[in-house]
Amino acid sequence: MGITSATPHKPSEQAPPPAARPDRPQGTGRQRTATAGTDVQRERILQAAAQLFAAQGYANTTMAQIVRALDATKPFVYYYFRDKQEIFETLSWRPAVDCFTALDFAANDPRPAVAKVKEGIERLIRATISHYPCAFFAYKEPQVYRPEYLEAQKKLAHHFYDQLFPLLEQARSDGDLDFDETKITAFAALSLPGFLFSWYKPDGRFSPEEMTAELSKLAWRVIGLRERT
Repeated sequence: MGITSATPHKPSEQAPPPAARPDRPQGTGRQRTATAGTDVQRERILQAAAQLFAAQGYANTTMAQIVRALDATKPFVYYYFRDKQEIFETLSWRPAVDCFTALDFAANDPRPAVAKVKEGIERLIRATISHYPCAFFAYKEPQVYRPEYLEAQKKLAHHFYDQLFPLLEQARSDGDLDFDETKITAFAALSLPGFLFSWYKPDGRFSPEEMTAELSKLAWRVIGLRERT
């Protein structure tokens, strides 16, 4: 996901624009109250749209095509979502949240910094892969998003990197990591999952867990992990 830095709020406490909040359908389309049934219908729409966006891109996907894929009517879709852009942003917001909350450990977590760094990087990589293809929409079509959405995503990224940088430096101070420039090291390590969009295939030789493990090990090399014997 994106690379930036600093907000004091946890992502769950932030207020991203309504179109970017899959967990808050209120204010989207004509729907006002979320229920188990409406959540199922929203998910149907999102999954159908995700396949179309992945196959042919945002510009070439129309609401009419989404409607046909659902074998539904336009009023049905517009009941849950205002427009195509809201659907696209909702699909993109989920991986952003999962990736950028990867370092949200309990305040009393006693583990050393290096353990949290390793787990956080692995979580981010796993989230990127598990949200295929939606996690890659932001890389492939960054021009689609509204300024309000981009600002919300930026705050999430700030939240993540403001946790990562001190953990890296603490782990280096503890003798567990070996690197020079903190930000360059962090961005380089996390560019590994960032570039997955250009080559990753979910039906490839490696399972998602195997791919997560391989990329995590590579990222740990970038940050100079010193394995204790």
